Amino acid sequence: MSRALFLTNDFPPRPGGIQAFVHGLAAGRPPGSVVVYAPRWSGCEDFDARRPYPVVRHPTSLMLPTRGVARRAAEVMAAYGCDTVVFGAAAPLGLLAPAMRAAGARRIVMVTHGHEAAWAGVPGARGLLARIGEHADVVTYLGEYTRRRLERVIPAGRLARLAPGVDTGAFRPGAGGREVRAALDLGERPVVVCLSRLVPRKGQDVLLRAWPLVLRAVPEAVLLIVGGGPYHRTLERLARPLGDAVRITGPVPWAALPAHLDAGDVFAMPCRTRLGGIDFEGLGIVYLEASASGLPVVAGSSGGAPDAVLPGETGVVVDGTRPREVARAVTGLLEDPERARKMGERGRDWVTREWGWDLVSARFAELLRDPAPAGT
Repeated sequence: MSRALFLTNDFPPRPGGIQAFVHGLAAGRPPGSVVVYAPRWSGCEDFDARRPYPVVRHPTSLMLPTRGVARRAAEVMAAYGCDTVVFGAAAPLGLLAPAMRAAGARRIVMVTHGHEAAWAGVPGARGLLARIGEHADVVTYLGEYTRRRLERVIPAGRLARLAPGVDTGAFRPGAGGREVRAALDLGERPVVVCLSRLVPRKGQDVLLRAWPLVLRAVPEAVLLIVGGGPYHRTLERLARPLGDAVRITGPVPWAALPAHLDAGDVFAMPCRTRLGGIDFEGLGIVYLEASASGLPVVAGSSGGAPDAVLPGETGVVVDGTRPREVARAVTGLLEDPERARKMGERGRDWVTREWGWDLVSARFAELLRDPAPAGT
């Protein structure tokens, strides 16, 4: 049986959408066909012990495309008899592809996310991305927005669509939201949840600036911001004047994410494009997870985020730079619970039918074994 080495910086229990994506790809492979080489992270021993495949941890929390990492990855390949390498994120570790070829990799698949598509528009980084793509058999893309950007530097014949799936068994109505509400003393108040890494692109600050307008229409509403990241202190400062109308939990365990989504009535993450167009949302898997949880979503129009919404059916797409527009969208859903409920039901049906991991796993299996697109 062919065995694939997943070489990745992004793997649970480190939280994040890329981590969940790569984990899902590994989990969908047959027994005995996967080995993961990833950095250490707090709690990784317990997490790894529950995986049905070996996880080899690098001694530090980050791997760079160095000779030392290449040497260790080659040792793992040899020890487990791997003939395929999957880079969980093409940049920057994809620069190790030539070393993996030399170590015996017959097939190399590189998974891309938003940051690789951003590299395609940056001088210098564009050249590195081109080098990475030269040594791949397949380079995946999330959707049409990222495909168009990647095609600037990677031949179209090497590109193949592979978007994340959603675990609709974990992300579902009734996944533990009542317990979260009780723990946070939210009672039956209307709750808008934003679950994401706390960075400027995600738009939590815009939600906070919009929140006084929301409260004028729905005085009991609560904004529940879930996640950790470098923007935490800024968001706490913005939230302070709003009192108990805002709760910021900080990071929560990976397994607790479905319950925190289930605690909401509406999901909102008004992401926006920043830094002259190089910082944008690649897709926004959390919108799909929220839909699977039965919530209507308010999504920003950045990058590929609109691909995760059926506008008017599963949610609303807004300009994430405009607090008033965000407030109108959120308020409209809170004031019309029946419309919100129907959007949530439509969203869960859509995600279950078209974004399930069974479909993603089948597509990924094709990319691992199909000789086309041609490689190097």
